[in-house]
Parts: sequence; C-alpha cells; structure tokens
Amino acid sequence: MSSSNFPIGVFDSGVGGLSVLRAMREQMPNESVIYFGDQGHVPYGPRSMEQIQKFSEGITRFLLEQSSKLIVVACNTASAAALKYLRGRFPDVPFVGMEPAVKPAAETTKTGRVGVLATPATFQGALYASVVERFGAGVELFQHTCPGLVGQIENGDLESNATRAILEDALTPMLEKNIDTVVLGCTHYPFVIPLIQEIAGGQARVIDPAPAVSRQVRRLLEVHGLVHESGKIGSADFFTSGDAATMEMLLPKLLGEGGKVQTVHWDDDLKITPR
Repeated sequence: MSSSNFPIGVFDSGVGGLSVLRAMREQMPNESVIYFGDQGHVPYGPRSMEQIQKFSEGITRFLLEQSSKLIVVACNTASAAALKYLRGRFPDVPFVGMEPAVKPAAETTKTGRVGVLATPATFQGALYASVVERFGAGVELFQHTCPGLVGQIENGDLESNATRAILEDALTPMLEKNIDTVVLGCTHYPFVIPLIQEIAGGQARVIDPAPAVSRQVRRLLEVHGLVHESGKIGSADFFTSGDAATMEMLLPKLLGEGGKVQTVHWDDDLKITPR
C-alpha cells in the first residue's frame, strides 16, 4: 500500500485536539486519521517540560506503529515543550505543531491590544516567547491562563455557569483595557468560542488557529507527496489513555461525528499498548 494511503496521526493531552481534527475533517475529508487523547495525564499545563517530552515521544512512537505518515501535535502545551525535541528524535517524520496566533492578531488589531488565553506551560515556553518577539512588536498583549477551563471542556461542560465564570474572570479585565482580538493558545478553547463571543459582546473577534493548522497539514502532505487522492471519506480511529466511554460520549458534541474509542495502557517504560 502506498504511504499516501496511510493515516495522519493527531494527539493532544485530551479532547482539545479534536478542534484541530474537526478542521482537518472539513478541509481534507478523504484523509484517514488516528487520534490519541492522553486523558490519563490531562492536563499537561502544570507538568514539567521533561514529562511532556517523554509523553509526547511515547505517543509519537505509538502513532508511528499505526503507520502514521505525518504527526500533528494538536496541543499548544506539548508543542511548546516537545515539538523541537520530537523533530530531533524523529528527523524523518513530518510534524505540524501549534503556536499562538499572535501574528494574525497583531496584523489585524485596530486598538493595538490583544488578549491571549493559554496554559502556564505555553506562556513560559520558548516558542511563545519567540512568537511574541517576532510578531508582537507594537502590540500590547494581555495574558490569562484560565485555570480550570481545560477540565470543564474535558467534561463536556461548555456552557455552564462555572465555565462562564472562568472566562469572565479572564476576559472582563481585558475588555476593560479595550482589547479587540482574542487569541486562543490552547486547542481546548475553540469549543467555548460561542461563550467567549457572548461575553465579549461584539467588542473582540476570536482567532481559532485550527483552520490554519489544517492548511499547514495539507501543505506538508503536498510537499512530501503524501496527499491521499480518493473520493471516499477517510476513516477515523480514536485512542485514549483515560476512559473510552467518556470520549465516545464527547465525540459527537465536539467533533460532529461519532466513533469507537479504544483504551490504551502506559507501562513503566512509557510505552503504550492497547488494552
């Protein structure tokens, strides 16, 4: 079988990467995908860089064992901590990672004030610092880590009062500072865009990075001659290190399609095996 027929591997600490997968399924419906949610270790945000690198390496090896032709690190925290590390460990594998969309925000803001929502690990990483240095000149950035928001989304709790309170705590001070753009620096956060827009009341537009990431995936597939040309809808296989039933319940809500989720086990050597 030609390598162009092989699936694309996508991983995240949990269900956040489904926002990227959703964009990929819309733009490249004929590509097959394998999604891995490391819900046994979610959230990645408070973890050390070394831990995240080892988790990311184990997941990458697992996805390559499933014949993945390209790996999407659909997690801002893992991208910040491990993307460079992964490219060093797997030099022959094409990777696509996440970075906060500071560049398009800086290019389009009218007030020169932009809010950025991301995890602590993303804000502290060299990747975010590099993005701000390259594209953030002349723009005032207001940052917030939205404690607890990833957990709410992992539970499918997208509209509750508790979720609203987390976002209001983050956004209200920014809106008072006259931001006109909100950058989402965590792949979980696009699932609460309607709530963010409601809180912003038309004052600020929200930048969802997922469509741009999907376009980059398509570009790299073309560069490497890996585009799967087919009139058929590609398959989607799902794995989790957490509770399969929980992810299965969330798939229709977050991805717009259902699927069978297989549970995997991390061993003491950080190797992943299906249960």
